[in-house]
Amino acid sequence: MDNKLIKGGAFLISATDYKSVFIREELTEEHRMMADMATDFLKQNVDNQHERLDAQEAGLMPSIIEKAGELGLLGISVPETYGGSGKDFISSILITEVLGGGHSFSVACAAHTGIGTLPILYFGTEAQKQKYLPHLVSGNWKGSYCLTEPGSGSDALAAKTKAVLTDDGKHYVLNGQKMWITNAGFANVFTVFAQVDGNKFTAFIVESGTAGLSLGDEEHKMGIKGSSTRQVFFADCKVPVENVLGEVGKGHLIAFNILNIGRIKLAIAALGGAKRVSTMSVQYAATREQFKLPIAKFGAIRYKLAEQAIRLFACESSIYRVADLIDEKERALLAEGKNYADALLGAAEEYAVECAMLKVSGSEVLDYIVDEGVQIYGGYGYSADFPMDRAYRDSRINRIFEGTNEINRLLTVDMLLKRAMKGELDLMTPAMAVQKELLEIPDFTEDETPFAAYYKLIANFKKAILMVAGTAVQKYMMQLAKEQEILINIADMAIDAYNAESLLMRVQKITDMKGDEAAATYNAMLQVYLFDMADKIHNSGKNAIASIAEGDELRLLLLGLKRFTKTAPVNSRDLRRQIAKALIDANEYCF
Repeated sequence: MDNKLIKGGAFLISATDYKSVFIREELTEEHRMMADMATDFLKQNVDNQHERLDAQEAGLMPSIIEKAGELGLLGISVPETYGGSGKDFISSILITEVLGGGHSFSVACAAHTGIGTLPILYFGTEAQKQKYLPHLVSGNWKGSYCLTEPGSGSDALAAKTKAVLTDDGKHYVLNGQKMWITNAGFANVFTVFAQVDGNKFTAFIVESGTAGLSLGDEEHKMGIKGSSTRQVFFADCKVPVENVLGEVGKGHLIAFNILNIGRIKLAIAALGGAKRVSTMSVQYAATREQFKLPIAKFGAIRYKLAEQAIRLFACESSIYRVADLIDEKERALLAEGKNYADALLGAAEEYAVECAMLKVSGSEVLDYIVDEGVQIYGGYGYSADFPMDRAYRDSRINRIFEGTNEINRLLTVDMLLKRAMKGELDLMTPAMAVQKELLEIPDFTEDETPFAAYYKLIANFKKAILMVAGTAVQKYMMQLAKEQEILINIADMAIDAYNAESLLMRVQKITDMKGDEAAATYNAMLQVYLFDMADKIHNSGKNAIASIAEGDELRLLLLGLKRFTKTAPVNSRDLRRQIAKALIDANEYCF
């Protein structure tokens, strides 16, 4: 099936032609020039400022954001009409990746360009767009987003902030409290969510300086210390009715749709940071000597360097695959007559399942890489005088941002099942086919090529997911939402299978482009990843099945799971050594 025609979530039941999948190696020369510009910007304006930023030096973060605006880095995907560059979604993802290596600046910039700007771009009236977007794109005004409240957490719609229409109908009066608000300390424009009439969840544009708006002190945080994070208070704060964003009572559309874009961007920003940490790990291992040898000579360290690269490369393969799908869907919706905002929102909503999976995967890959980075640095990794300290602390927030990873895992399965119930995805037919296959004699035919064997393994991974999910649905029916442990097992299987499939298609495409010899190290990463994911998917499935079934059914399902995750052994030691050698020879992350 053509990659461009696959619906969101359909990866579970559809095969994809690898030739139709976009890979990072296909970035254009213009893309690479943009990435170089963003890299130079970080080196010149951010890399040498981390101590000052972490100390929250007055005016420093806003000034760097303004410099980013001068270079056009804040409006990559904003139409030229409003001062932006109007570039494609791939461009936006690429710049987010590069700037993701900027620690606290990355957080401030992402909040400004994402949740600080996009609600107005996507849901604002023409007058609101004309008034706010040019200033946000230039960096003269900074954006912030006020959703979370002390008692709401992940349940965003439980907000208690109230908005009451004045008797003359000209203003809404806001009263309430928001917390964990990024950029609050210097923002000029706040997107604020409040309940109108107690139950109409609504968004408002509130400008700094509005009477009744006040800020708490800066929060003392574990990491991202340079980003401004404050509580925001509203006490009889009068907001003009023309500053309602979207429709009264439709604020949930803004809150949830913005998160889809935010999730994939968080994933790629995390990997941008992870690449820098991988490079630091490689360079330190090459120079740090123990027992009269660089520690990069030792197998235990080479394992870590290789594993950092493998996980990063696999997740990155999925992100650019999905970014291209969103790009293609956006173009299709534009061709149907949708406006720019509706087209991109519709495209992101189509692949909301994939965005939720990527958010989990990207943040957890980064956490693994920084954790092993600290270990490679040893005692120096624990010292605040060395860079791993900041990387380790700053990474942790990403598993909480944009919906916790637990919420995103639950959403992954919930969205898939809801689409199935609506008839948008036919999960039942392939799930029943898998149930039938369990009673049949296994296929023992050998595949002629390694790639054919790999695709068969991916297909079997998907069968394992359908088998477990189908069994869970049959047993729990409408009560399945309460079985969070099982849903998380299924989500993990889906995430691992998607990354494995994306990596496989990328490596095959690289092999076509460069030839077998040049692609040998990529193929090594693929072999190790598939071998490891077979065990990981088996373990997740085993935990779920043991929670669902018993007796003969349990034994049958476990046999089926073993069949669907069976893979030939590989010499992962030698393959990892090959990958580590490529990194050490390049003296940086080089894939």
